Amino acid sequence: MTHRGKHATHLVWDWNGTLLDDIVAVVGATNAAFAEAGLPPMTLERYREMYCVPIPRFYERLLGRLPTDAEWQRMDGIFHRHYAQQRVSCALTPGVEELLARWKRAGRSQSLLSMFGHEHLVPVVRDYGIEPHFVRVDGRTGPSGGSKALHMERHFEALDGIDPERSVVIGDAVDDAVAAAHVGARAVLYTGGSHSRSSLEEAGVPVVDTLSEAVALAGSMADD
Repeated sequence: MTHRGKHATHLVWDWNGTLLDDIVAVVGATNAAFAEAGLPPMTLERYREMYCVPIPRFYERLLGRLPTDAEWQRMDGIFHRHYAQQRVSCALTPGVEELLARWKRAGRSQSLLSMFGHEHLVPVVRDYGIEPHFVRVDGRTGPSGGSKALHMERHFEALDGIDPERSVVIGDAVDDAVAAAHVGARAVLYTGGSHSRSSLEEAGVPVVDTLSEAVALAGSMADD
C-alpha cells in the first residue's frame, strides 16, 4: 500500500547540519569570520550553546553588540569562502541515502529546503547523488542571515497539492521549528547540527539524536 495524494505524509528536509554532516566545516568557517573581528575561536559545544538566527544576532551574542553592516558583509563573505573550501570534505549524515530511498519507495514525497544559497545548493545536492529523491529542492534567495519562515511559505506554495498540515519538517535548528509553525506544519529537530539538545528542546517540538528516529517519528506524527 502506498500513501500518495494530498493526505500523504510529506517530509521537508533541511540540508546543512541535517542531511549534510557539515557542522565541523561550519564551525571552522565561523571561527575564520570571527578572527576578522578579533574574537577567539569557539569549540563545537560553545557554538551549539550560542547559535541563533538571524545570524547577526548570533554575532551580537559574541561581540557584545550587533555588527555594523560593513562588518557583517565582510564576516559573511569570509564565512562563505572558508565554508566552500571545507565543505568538499564533508559527507552525508550516515544512513541518509537509505532513509530517503525507503521513504520514496513507500510512495511518500519529500523535498529539501535550505538557507544555503539556491544557486550553490542545487549542484551540491546533485553531486551527492540524492537529488532524485526529492520532488523539489529550494535554497535561499536574497541576502543571507535571515529566518527560514518566508522561504518555507514560498516552498509550500511551489509544492502544488501538498498540505503543510500533513507535512513534517526535519532540521537541526530552532528556526526549522519556527518555519514549520509559520506554515502550519510539524517539526522534528535533530541534535547532530547547530544547536545543543537543551536549545532545541526550548522549541517545544520533539528532539531526536538520529535521523532514523526523526523519520519514524515524523511518519507517526503526520499520520495521526
